[in-house]
Amino acid sequence: MTLLEMSVQYADSAALIRARIRELRAEERQQENPEAARGLRRRIDELTPLLRECRELAVLTARYYDRSYHKHERYTL
Repeated sequence: MTLLEMSVQYADSAALIRARIRELRAEERQQENPEAARGLRRRIDELTPLLRECRELAVLTARYYDRSYHKHERYTL
């Protein structure tokens, strides 16, 4: 698998996570039970860093060999 192919998979994963977060937010707004709403909020908070990482890795793997691309500090050695 090439880095460009991995980039597409990361972007697809980010789209799925983003869609799930939207669903959870809609459920949270409609929730009347405060405990259930807190549970949904906790799940959203857990998914948010995963979404950020997928987006960052999609860009990194797509542009890894691009000389003009300044790589993200988190993912460099």
